[in-house]
Amino acid sequence: MALKEIGRRAGLAVVSGLFALGGVFHKKQESNPRKAEKTAGKVYGFEMKTIDGKLKKLADYKGQALMIVNTASLCGFTPQYKDLQSLHEKYSARGLRIAAFPANEFGAQEPGSDASIKTFCLSKYAVSFDLYSKIAVKGEAIHPLYGYLTTQSGFPGEIPWNFSKFLVDKKGKVVARFGPDADPMGKEISAAVEKALAE
Repeated sequence: MALKEIGRRAGLAVVSGLFALGGVFHKKQESNPRKAEKTAGKVYGFEMKTIDGKLKKLADYKGQALMIVNTASLCGFTPQYKDLQSLHEKYSARGLRIAAFPANEFGAQEPGSDASIKTFCLSKYAVSFDLYSKIAVKGEAIHPLYGYLTTQSGFPGEIPWNFSKFLVDKKGKVVARFGPDADPMGKEISAAVEKALAE
């Protein structure tokens, strides 16, 4: 059995176990509106490395809605890349941007290099939204961006698994958080995106 298939099956087993433990992947988390308002725009202070090794300021997204997602190539949720691409195609002309941050904290399901991750995303899912260099989204080595998102954005709580999603409005305020099981093309996310784009 190929290594990728073993990783995928192991990931599915872990995900199934977590679901059995009681809805770890709740789709939408409640916010702390006061904290979200207080830290609005802070996301624009981060400069990140793209999948090609270039530095990009998140301030470049000012005036656009932004979905931030931690991703992995060997996860049971990996097919969400297709749905994220569909979301991108549906709303990019209206101002939605998607920023994917590969991470290897969950079941070691993103073991590859940036180059191999990029090749995978382009060849299997024809991804055209923004891909960034692999970072840590949890634990002692957590990247400051995710330190902010999980403690100061108004949507507290560590990342539970791959494909957790944060939605940022045009002014840089985090306005929604969705769990890994939330369908990027589902009604909840579509409604939140529509609202963020309309404001």
